[in-house]
This record gives sequence, structure tokens and C-alpha cells, in this order.
Amino acid sequence: MTSKQKLRVALLFGGRSTEHEVSLTSAVGIMKAIDKSKYDILPIKISKNGQWLLLNDLQSLDSVERLRNVEGYPVIAGDPETKGFLRIERDETKTLRTFHQPVDVVFPVLHGTFGEDGTVQGLLSLSDIPFVGAGVLASAVGMDKIIMKQIFFQNELLSTDFIWFLRKDWGNSPEIIQKGVQEQIGFPCFVKPANTGSSVGISKAHTEEELPDCINRAAEYDRKILIEKAIDARELECSVLGNDEPEASVVGEIIPCNEFYDYEAKYILNESRTIIPADIPEKIAEKVKSMAVAAFKAIDCAGMGRVDFLLERKTNRVFINEINTIPGFTPISMYPKLWEASGVSYSELIDRLIELAIERHRDIHRSRFWRK
Repeated sequence: MTSKQKLRVALLFGGRSTEHEVSLTSAVGIMKAIDKSKYDILPIKISKNGQWLLLNDLQSLDSVERLRNVEGYPVIAGDPETKGFLRIERDETKTLRTFHQPVDVVFPVLHGTFGEDGTVQGLLSLSDIPFVGAGVLASAVGMDKIIMKQIFFQNELLSTDFIWFLRKDWGNSPEIIQKGVQEQIGFPCFVKPANTGSSVGISKAHTEEELPDCINRAAEYDRKILIEKAIDARELECSVLGNDEPEASVVGEIIPCNEFYDYEAKYILNESRTIIPADIPEKIAEKVKSMAVAAFKAIDCAGMGRVDFLLERKTNRVFINEINTIPGFTPISMYPKLWEASGVSYSELIDRLIELAIERHRDIHRSRFWRK
């Protein structure tokens, strides 16, 4: 296959969210594993302050530290006619010049807000560029834990009881909210910002006395706060792949080293364990897989999604926790590991996701508003 026949893939990573470092790790994994005989890679880093930078010397981008420190040329998304990006440079006379950087597909591995929440997906849609993963709606719903849970309940997908309120409400009437939590949810309970990933800002309130500090912590990250009933449960995960006819992977289990699978347990301590496949009865595994596909369809997801579950120890009831539309994508992340255990290798998974992105983009173009 010649270079002209290769697909040009813009790998989009970094971002303004608290999960910037996680995104860099995912990007390194993809750049090392992607089939260079099939694809030319255009690495684009979004800095922590939101600047989009096109990086050079792909061969040297082999570590998180390198990605963290490297500089590049500013780029902006092009109009629908250009099908790509514009690289911006300043010549010796200080005159700004732009250079077209065409791409066939964008592979975003942006975790959290300003990347996984529909904002980037909207920009890419306006630019008419195919991209891996969910569209605007599913990305936004998948990021907002409150809207997500409401949709799960509407689709009869069992989830734990919850209440929610605004940061402003907490500031104005904390005693009313504390009373509501006590009467409707009880303790222990989980306190979460509505729009973060990787368990950022999440804490567990064991008693009424601990609740204010937990809410204040969550309020640092979002204006919407979610309170969920905590249950004694095992943590299960299932990966989903596809567009209109998605498929589920085998089910895995997380054994967190902390009381729950918080940010520290996920990324810092390196002491949590995974069991793939999970040691659960086949009937439960099939239920988890069925619910994972149903959740994927319920929010109109596309490409990829990792669905997290709670298996209540006393009753064996399966509760859906959340869906992640851009899950961690390092070779040792649960999403690719579950597919590897299901017979799809890491590099094959990258291929399939790119194919699904192009397939979905073509389907969107069948709609009348896309016709010229």
C-alpha cells in the first residue's frame, strides 16, 4: 500500500479537562499500536489552556512526558469544503500564513469536559470530518450523569436511587439539601459532580457529618451535583463496539485497592486488580452484556462505549452505573483489554473504530440536509 492510499488519521488528545494526563497516555498507546502501513498519523494536542497544536516528528512522540512538553504549530478546524485543518505559521516578515492539512478521519481520545461532552464532536460535525465515537447528543448525555441516569430509568435499566441539585442551591439552602439526602438517599452515599470522568471530584459520605465536605468537593468541578445511594456491590465493566448493531465484549471485574474505584485507585496507586472474564454466573454475564448494549442504544451511542455496572452482593441484582463514550484507551485499559479477551486485538480494535467512524459519516450524509 502506497502512502497516497493510506488513510490520514488526526489523533486528537490532551484537552482542557482534569483528565488531560489520562488522554496523553491513551494517545501514546494508539500511536505505538496503529498500523503504519494503513494510516498516516497527524498528532494534534490540545493544551491545558485550549490551544490546538499540530505536532511534528511522530517517531519521537513515544512517551507521556514527551507529549506533555512538546510544542507545535497552531491549527484550527477547517470549513466543510477543506475536510481537514488549517496549520498557522508566521513567516520571517511576521505575516500569518495558513497551510491546509487534509484528513480522512479524526480519532479523539479526549476524556472529560471539552472533549468527551459533545463540544469537540459538534466542531468536527460542522467541519464535516468523520470522527471516531459518539456524536454530539450521545457524547453530551454520556458525560452528564444526571441526564444519563434519567434516560436509563426511562428505558427500564435499573440504576441506584439518586437526587440532584445545583451548586447555587447548596449555597443558598444547605440544610434543605442535607435533609433531602437523609430522607431520600441515606448513608453511605456517593457525591459526584455531574460532568467529570475518571472519578474526578467523587467522594463517599459515610455519615451526615461527612456530607458537606463531599458536596463542597464536588462543587469545585461542576454546577450540578449528584447524590447516589451506595450499595455493597462488585464493580463490573463491559465494552461495546458498533454503530446501529453494537456488540458487547466479555464482562470484566474491577477489584479496587481503595474503598471504591476512585481516581487514586485508577491512576496513581497501581494496586487495583482486574479479572477478565469476571467470575460470575453465565446468566449474570449475559444480563450485563444485554444491558450494556441497551444502554449504548438508549443514548444513541456510536463506535465505542464502556458500560460500568454494580452487582449487589446480597441479591445479585445488576445496577447500571454509567456509560463512558471515550473510555481510557491505553493497551492496559479495560475497554481494549475486554475486547482482547473477546478475540479483538488492540490494533484490530483501532481499525474497526476507524471503519465505524467512516461508516457512520456516510450514513449521516444520506440525510437530506447533507445533500448539495
